[in-house]
Amino acid sequence: MNVSSAGVAWPEEIRLAKDRRMLHVRFDDGEAFSLSAELLRVTSPSAEVQGHSEAQRKTIGGKRNVTILSVDPVGNYAVRLGFDDMHSTGIYSWAFLRDLGVNAERRFQDYLDDLQAKGLDRDKPGMR
Repeated sequence: MNVSSAGVAWPEEIRLAKDRRMLHVRFDDGEAFSLSAELLRVTSPSAEVQGHSEAQRKTIGGKRNVTILSVDPVGNYAVRLGFDDMHSTGIYSWAFLRDLGVNAERRFQDYLDDLQAKGLDRDKPGMR
């Protein structure tokens, strides 16, 4: 196992699926996750989505069919994902990707619950 001195597992492979709807991430501690483009987009660590506090966090609808256009390294700690809706400001650290993988089911259900509570839809664009 090759975990960094900060205790963060290091990605051994980051691969975009051919249909660009899934990002496969495998870490050096053996954990591997397949993260949907939709989940990655709606949980983007960008200020546009997260705001500058929990009260400013946005729920984004209409992203069921979003695809990932690019996966670009940011230093040796993260990747920047570019999506076909032109969103490209989120920097996805290794720790963020791992946390998202570990908690994907809960995070996606939270997203679905937020959509419903705010009158938004996975297929119809909107943000609240």
